[in-house]
Amino acid sequence: MTPYARNKLAQYQSVSAHGGVADADPHTLVLMLLDGAMERMSTARGCIERGEIGRKVKLLNSCLSLIAELRGSLNMEKGGALAQNLSDLYDYMLRRLLLANANNDARVLSEVMSLLSEVRGAWVAIGPEVRQGARSVPPGALNAATAAAARVPQLKAR
Repeated sequence: MTPYARNKLAQYQSVSAHGGVADADPHTLVLMLLDGAMERMSTARGCIERGEIGRKVKLLNSCLSLIAELRGSLNMEKGGALAQNLSDLYDYMLRRLLLANANNDARVLSEVMSLLSEVRGAWVAIGPEVRQGARSVPPGALNAATAAAARVPQLKAR
C-alpha cells in the first residue's frame, strides 16, 4: 500500500471511529477499546515479523494506552473480586506488552492477545444483559473473563 493510500485509509478509520464513539453506549465503548487493542497487537505482530520496528513501537504504545484505559474504567467498589482480578490481569498484560516491545517477541504478543480475546468474548456475551439494564448477569456469561482473571496468580509467577 502506498503511503498516500495508507494515510487516506487512516483518515477514514479515524472518522469512522469518532462517529462510532459519539453514538456508542458504555458497553460498546469498552468493546471498541478491546477491539482496538486486539487490532493493534495483531498488526504489531506482523511488524515484528517484517522488521518494522518503528511502527511496532507506535502500535504497542497505543495498545498500552488502550489497556490502561480498560483497567482505569473498572469500578473497583462495585466490581468486587472480579474487578480486582481483571485489574490484575490488565496489569499483567501491560507488563507483558512492555516485554514484547523490548524484545520484539511475537510469542508474548500472542499470549496477550489470547488473554484479551477471552475477556472480549465474555464482554460480548454479557452485552444483551448490560444493554437491558439487568442488575445481575447470568453466571455463565462471565466464565471466560473469570477464568482468565483467575489465572493471574499463575501468570504472575512467570
